[in-house]
Amino acid sequence: MYSEDYERARAQERNTEDVYSKPVRAGKRTYFFDVKATKGNNDFYLTITESKRRQEHDGTFSYDKHKIFLYKEDFEKFAEGLEDAVAFIRARLGQADPRGNSAEDAPGKSFTDVNFDEF
Repeated sequence: MYSEDYERARAQERNTEDVYSKPVRAGKRTYFFDVKATKGNNDFYLTITESKRRQEHDGTFSYDKHKIFLYKEDFEKFAEGLEDAVAFIRARLGQADPRGNSAEDAPGKSFTDVNFDEF
């Protein structure tokens, strides 16, 4: 991570207000989807935090946390990239998409109709 990105993220954390939070527990990990508003202009952005419980050598527990800041101008492209990656994985594993899309609709599985009589 670039130092200016780190400083920007830290400044955002200090000058924000929590608007909404959704924790998602998944095994040893918990994902937090937090909507925050900036105090200055009431703009919104999303933080996604992965928190993983870890046992130390002395038997105590600690948490590793990784955070992504996602700004509104990037929502659409981020969502498209995530959907494409999940569809690709499901297609490779032969799993049905819960939204009803077929595995053939996944990226990398496109089919072009070719008329072989033209050759």
